[in-house]
Amino acid sequence: MKDIPNVRKHEGKLGENPAALLAGMTAVENLIRRAQTVFMFAQFSYAVDTTNQAAAGMVGKAQGMYGQVAAAVSFVNPELLKIGKDTLEKWMSENEKLAVYRQSLDDLFRQQAHVRSAEVEEILGMLADPFGGASNSTSMLVNADFKFSPARDSKGRKIEVTQSNFYSTLLEHPDRKVRQTAFESYHDKHLEFKNTLATNLATSISMNVFNMRARKFDSTLSAALFNNNIPEAVFHNLINTFKKKLPVWHRYFELRRKALKLKDIQYFDMWAPIAKKKPRVPFEKAVDLISESLAPLGREYVGTLREGCLKHRWVDSTPNRGKMNGAFSYGSTETYPFIMMSYTDEIGSMSTLAHELGHSMHSHLTWKNQPFVYSGYSLFVAEVASNFNQAMMRGHLLKTIKDRNFLIALIEEAVGGNFFRYFFQMPTLARF
Repeated sequence: MKDIPNVRKHEGKLGENPAALLAGMTAVENLIRRAQTVFMFAQFSYAVDTTNQAAAGMVGKAQGMYGQVAAAVSFVNPELLKIGKDTLEKWMSENEKLAVYRQSLDDLFRQQAHVRSAEVEEILGMLADPFGGASNSTSMLVNADFKFSPARDSKGRKIEVTQSNFYSTLLEHPDRKVRQTAFESYHDKHLEFKNTLATNLATSISMNVFNMRARKFDSTLSAALFNNNIPEAVFHNLINTFKKKLPVWHRYFELRRKALKLKDIQYFDMWAPIAKKKPRVPFEKAVDLISESLAPLGREYVGTLREGCLKHRWVDSTPNRGKMNGAFSYGSTETYPFIMMSYTDEIGSMSTLAHELGHSMHSHLTWKNQPFVYSGYSLFVAEVASNFNQAMMRGHLLKTIKDRNFLIALIEEAVGGNFFRYFFQMPTLARF
């Protein structure tokens, strides 16, 4: 936090001349760069083991720190808008280092109506820490505190249920009794704490409404889409298209029911294996298959990916109690683009790995080739790289693998693990 005064001394001075603006922007970037690295270290340490109290404490401190940083740099955008576009254009034409910010400044002036005064922006920045309370509470509850009752197989044997094995192993289990009892155990625990979870959701909604009003948006939807420059019409078109295509999903559910030879099909059957024998794909084998599939992207791309997985330990892959569910890629310009996931030697895990490596390689190449001001990217863009990796892998393996069970499992993963997630579950949640 000793770096914050180095940024504060530039407040009110950005408009003096091009040199003063460049010095201020450089100081701000250096502070944010360090803050991102510290926050990433704390957050990742917590994600891989939410029962680690030291890591949870680090996340709390990191969030407090990030709130102070957000408040400290809050003066920048109001001052840039005050300088004016014409003056900034003139300065950028005269100073090559300032010209780097041209696209960023164009986007800032697009957002001008929703940027508040320096004083208000400082308060909004300070809210970053307390506004994380609902999310932190939910994460600690479901990832660290929840202890699920064991699932049972058709012979009555108990199977442990954890966040790291629920989706990747239990819902893909060939024994329907395992799938059903795991599903009931997992969701009964959430229902047991429904009042707390509902309160956290209501708090999250209230925060969205507050942000909408503070930044003078007409709706929380427009506020959510605005920074990514996505028209509301895109969202509504997606929902309308989803509704029109629901009969396709009904056909798929019926085909799945018949393939599984069930009288009726339940939600916990969506990931049940149709293949008679589930193919086993160890982590190193998955890296090999992914690398072969992405060969058209070039030797440098594939070489970096392989080294990241096998040499530089980008991937925290081992399932363990306390680990968050799901998977994500996360890092900063000063670190590797790390991946958290629970790898289970199955095709679904291999596909998830390919997906997250798409994010990590996107980040790696962005950090390597772009100035810091453009070191991030929107979620709307991020999912292109990840899903492209998966599609490349799927297309290559469908052409080159001959084993029938492997191919069936690969198609199942594509429809049930990928398309069902993006084209059914997410639009359903978006409608809610």
